[in-house]
Amino acid sequence: MVATPNSSYISPEDYLKGEETSPIKHEYRQGQVYAMAGASNTHVIITGNLFAMLRNHLRRSRCQAYISDTKAHIESISIYYYPDVIVSCDQRDRGFDNFLRYPCLIIEVLSPTTEAFDRGDKFADYRQMESLQEYVLVSQTKMNVESFRRNPEGQWVLYPYGPGDNIHLVSVDFKCAIADVYEDVSFELSPS
Repeated sequence: MVATPNSSYISPEDYLKGEETSPIKHEYRQGQVYAMAGASNTHVIITGNLFAMLRNHLRRSRCQAYISDTKAHIESISIYYYPDVIVSCDQRDRGFDNFLRYPCLIIEVLSPTTEAFDRGDKFADYRQMESLQEYVLVSQTKMNVESFRRNPEGQWVLYPYGPGDNIHLVSVDFKCAIADVYEDVSFELSPS
């Protein structure tokens, strides 16, 4: 989320209505609307790889994976974000058309312009979702995945993965080689 917010307050209802017809996506944070920038090809490839693997892993389960156009609604603090990949296993989310309130897993592919926000304020906001068990940050400039998991005491613990590692997303019991996340990615062409 890197843009100047509109100067006046917008209600959540007006935001959702506007998003239905807007040619670009906007995130909503407590009355302010922020336009989202486009993604690099590397970002799209990584997001697609993760979504495809998770979608296959979750087939015939009570869980559903969603990609970029489904919003996460943090109702308690009036926020709507567009995560790159979001997974919900909560049947209550099946009743919503274009957002989820009860995800167990959120994945963000880091961009140079959004990394600080994704690691800071956005992560703090996501932690307000009681259903969220795992928040994953994926670099697009090197083979690096960071999984933050909520432990039984409610603390968030980092599990880092690098070249040669096998990733385990505990929230949905998904395992893969980190190389699979980066399939078809050429780091020479990635943004720095």
